[in-house]
Amino acid sequence: MQTVLISGGGIAGPVLAHWLHRRGFRVTAVERAPAPRPGGQAVDVRGVALDVLDRMGLLDRARRVRTRMRGMSVLGPDGQEIDRSTEATFSSGRLDSDDIEVLREDLVRMVHEHTRADVEYLFGDSVTALDEDGLGVHVEFAHAACRRFDLVVGADGLHSTVRRLAFGPEERFARHLGSYLSVFGADNFLGLEDWQLWLRDGDAGFGIMPVRDNTELRIAFGFESAPLAPELRDNGTLRGLIADRLASLAWEGVRLAEAARDAPDFYCDAMAQIRMDHWSRGRVALLGDAGYCPSPLSGQGTSLALVGAYVLADCLADAHGEHRAGYSRYERRMREFVSLNQALATENSGRPASEASMEHAKNALSLDRWDPEG
Repeated sequence: MQTVLISGGGIAGPVLAHWLHRRGFRVTAVERAPAPRPGGQAVDVRGVALDVLDRMGLLDRARRVRTRMRGMSVLGPDGQEIDRSTEATFSSGRLDSDDIEVLREDLVRMVHEHTRADVEYLFGDSVTALDEDGLGVHVEFAHAACRRFDLVVGADGLHSTVRRLAFGPEERFARHLGSYLSVFGADNFLGLEDWQLWLRDGDAGFGIMPVRDNTELRIAFGFESAPLAPELRDNGTLRGLIADRLASLAWEGVRLAEAARDAPDFYCDAMAQIRMDHWSRGRVALLGDAGYCPSPLSGQGTSLALVGAYVLADCLADAHGEHRAGYSRYERRMREFVSLNQALATENSGRPASEASMEHAKNALSLDRWDPEG
């Protein structure tokens, strides 16, 4: 039985772990956080990614916890409504679509609960070194004892440690897209009821949606910026920067700034893509954002993670221990699919990402010539 270490306990990693276990692998997953991560934005699951959830037996559960919006308002800088829709929202597309939108933390919790009986999870730890030889990969951890695995998969996000250790510095592969995104939660101080608000003021803007039966808000604030200096990327520094930018807005800026300062789930990072010629090297491979992050501007990161996990597991199982053949087939089956989805962000610059997703994502996910079964 082949052993596989997966770095990353978000969505891509546990989904891969599920399918690898089903195909006879022994799987360990290591996650830096002390438990499945809370917080985060609402994420979309579209097209063939819905098939992956269905084959896991999770689609009905995901549909039960999906967001259910009545529509959205688009506001001017002063908070006056300039447009509205009861047919679609910028975050999820058409409201009558079969696609679903769920809170990231709900999907993370769901896939973890579905896999924890079959997968060894190491929470509160991380990979610090990889040393490959002819028999496997010797892995060092920040806390756990060193171990050897047959294969290692990095599913550890945009700032992947596995990618850095196996392929080189992030700067070789990251493409900055000219903006930053912050996401955080707050009490529903606006009294929204299944209704989203979107506002743009100069080079900044936000989307606000109610969640948890309208008791909470998820606030996504974005602003245009060149890459920030390393000393400004500290989480505490970014939080202050975001709060100051929010406070400068004409409409509800003060309360939004206070929410950003107080949020326990505050997140902020650059909008960037990862572009690589190959997603594997020796016994190490990359999955999801670690190998081909499309950025939230595409609206497709979660769907790529779900589909990529399914395909990678299938290719490794069919390779019968020949990992190079399995990795090669994984890249052949996923490369065009990834390129199409990354293009949603780069070819629609200057337009709301959700508009691009509404127009193009379904086509990208439903190409007749692409089959997850290969």
